[in-house]
Amino acid sequence: MNKGFVQVYTGDGKGKTTAALGLGLRAVGRGYNVIMFQFLKGFESGELKSVLCLKGKFKIIRLAETKKFFFNLDQKEKEALKKKVGAELRQVYEVMENHACDVLILDEIMAALHGGLLTVEEVCKLIESRPPGMELILTGRSAPDEILERADLVTEMRCVKHYIDQGVMARVGIEM
Repeated sequence: MNKGFVQVYTGDGKGKTTAALGLGLRAVGRGYNVIMFQFLKGFESGELKSVLCLKGKFKIIRLAETKKFFFNLDQKEKEALKKKVGAELRQVYEVMENHACDVLILDEIMAALHGGLLTVEEVCKLIESRPPGMELILTGRSAPDEILERADLVTEMRCVKHYIDQGVMARVGIEM
């Protein structure tokens, strides 16, 4: 890839991770290597199983992994995750420094940011550290202006209607 861009998928609607995965799948189909770092996800999901079929061309690595939703963590658990993500972030920089992929996805990085695990400055530094030929995708609700300003493409998912409002929880194969 001659020139990579920075893309942000944000908003309160469903589909941010799904869009990033779709882009990754398309990239693999064209011979690119994809690495997705997922923040604050610890539940088994369909995407983890699917990428195994792609023979190493698409990898998912989980950072600040937790089996609880962030808002259900106590202060001690949040502090432990903050230390953990600080140490794990080095992996993201290594991927960029080694040009280990063509497409780098930082899934739910905004959740890590809003949870206090990362700062806006740290996320901006990640964006600025991206090699020119690498596509960088960031996902999560409420992306701050400082990040939006550094992006080349911003898509906002807006919830118009969602079945969760009728009590339907995440379903295997659809949301997870």
